[in-house]
Amino acid sequence: MADPVKKNMLKEEIITYAYLILYIALSSGQIFFNKWVLSSKEINFPYPLGLTLLHMVFSSVLCFLLTKVFKILKVEEGMTLEIYTTSVIPIGAMFAMTLWLGNTAYLYISVAFAQMLKAIMPVAVFILGVAAGLEVMSCRMLLIMSVISFGVLVASYGEINISWIGVVYQMGGVVGESLRLIFMEILVKRKGLKLNPISIMYYVSPCSALCLFIPWIFLEKPKMDAHGMWNLHPVVLTLNSLCTFALNLSVFLVISHTSALTIRVAGVVKDWVVVLVSALLFADTKLTVINLFGYGIAIAGVAAYNNHKLKREAIRNISDDSQAALTIPTATSSNLNR
Repeated sequence: MADPVKKNMLKEEIITYAYLILYIALSSGQIFFNKWVLSSKEINFPYPLGLTLLHMVFSSVLCFLLTKVFKILKVEEGMTLEIYTTSVIPIGAMFAMTLWLGNTAYLYISVAFAQMLKAIMPVAVFILGVAAGLEVMSCRMLLIMSVISFGVLVASYGEINISWIGVVYQMGGVVGESLRLIFMEILVKRKGLKLNPISIMYYVSPCSALCLFIPWIFLEKPKMDAHGMWNLHPVVLTLNSLCTFALNLSVFLVISHTSALTIRVAGVVKDWVVVLVSALLFADTKLTVINLFGYGIAIAGVAAYNNHKLKREAIRNISDDSQAALTIPTATSSNLNR
């Protein structure tokens, strides 16, 4: 009896590790793929806004086909016009801003340095969370935020070929992503709607595509017309869009088979993989000891932040379970009295 159980457990562990490796490979690979498409002389497609717009259109079409036509995946119910206008549209707009500015940064700074700057994300999320009333300032959190900020500053100081335009774009992407996470938390906490990643993609992707289409008409379409950039590489761009969609699906698989802690740890591993591998792949990446030392400090702060958040979530879940357990006998006794 024990052997089949052990085999099933071993099978589950193998599947879980396979999903984690897939997520890390796709996430890292997508970053490298985007950098190559945007800056490579072979592809010569320096239009981050157009590339991001293509990703969102591709994602919207595939989500519709998978959920409504072939019905392989299911979209969760509960979406209303009020929730869509007050939550989904802001989330879609911030997601579009994040991808647009983040991809634009690759034209000016190295992939490794962009990842180092992304380590400041928890600081931005926490500050905006305090402003929105979702977080509470404490000495512990202030210390963690200071460690992360110091690490990013040291990593930036160690950057040899720093481009402040690229830094501004990357930090703009960080602010956009932080706002998106805040809106997501508001959607879950204050409006009580929990959506799986497929449902989020289904609702958010079309909105993000529209938010990207408007600036693309004015900012990049005239340049593409002038330089004759409509003679594109359809196979490369289709594969790039497919990889983006596969990455989002891998997140769904990892979340469904692991815990929040696992996905956070996998994210940290992915960041280090991107930083180190990019130094081998791209000529514009030159890592220094100061770079790596500062990034190590920032990652230590990020790990402390993740640990703090997970403990708070665990305490909140225990509290919710306790309240549910207390209310069940009360409801039963009231029914018996009737």
